[in-house]
Amino acid sequence: MKIDCKPYEEKMKKTISVYQGQLDTIRAGRANPAVLNGIMVEYYGTPTAINQMAEVKVADARTVTITPWDMTTVKTIEKEILASDIGITPMSDGKVIRLTFPQPTEERRRELTKQTAKMGEDTKVSVRNIRRDAVDAAKVMKKNGEMTEDELKASEKLIQDLTDKYIKEIDAVTSKKNAEIMEV
Repeated sequence: MKIDCKPYEEKMKKTISVYQGQLDTIRAGRANPAVLNGIMVEYYGTPTAINQMAEVKVADARTVTITPWDMTTVKTIEKEILASDIGITPMSDGKVIRLTFPQPTEERRRELTKQTAKMGEDTKVSVRNIRRDAVDAAKVMKKNGEMTEDELKASEKLIQDLTDKYIKEIDAVTSKKNAEIMEV
């Protein structure tokens, strides 16, 4: 009886999904509404995500517009965007908030690629930790007599193949994001 790799594969998929979510928040010079994901605005006493209290659209390659459904929240949304670390100053006409994304400098792009590479490495470490947990579980099964030595070796190979697959996927996601960042 080999180890069931499904729960470990699910964890690896979730790890990559979280990584892709983190990459979405990196400003690559193109208008990206995902940079607003971490910003919460106090709305009737409840912290609320901007996209749940306003229409957020990409107007053009460099501009995101935020149109609040409740016009009394325009100033509050502006204030929260300014207080966040996205580095964009919102412009408002009282009804619509505009975020204009500046073209990043060459130096800033290199900095961002280093940041994505580090995030990619951290994600690989997480995947390898999941591999270690799976191998440990297989060894416990062998120790308890639920698995033979050959089944243990086959399980370890299965787990390693799974790990290699997701490490390659992380590399592909990182390369794609870095290419997007380095585009002029």
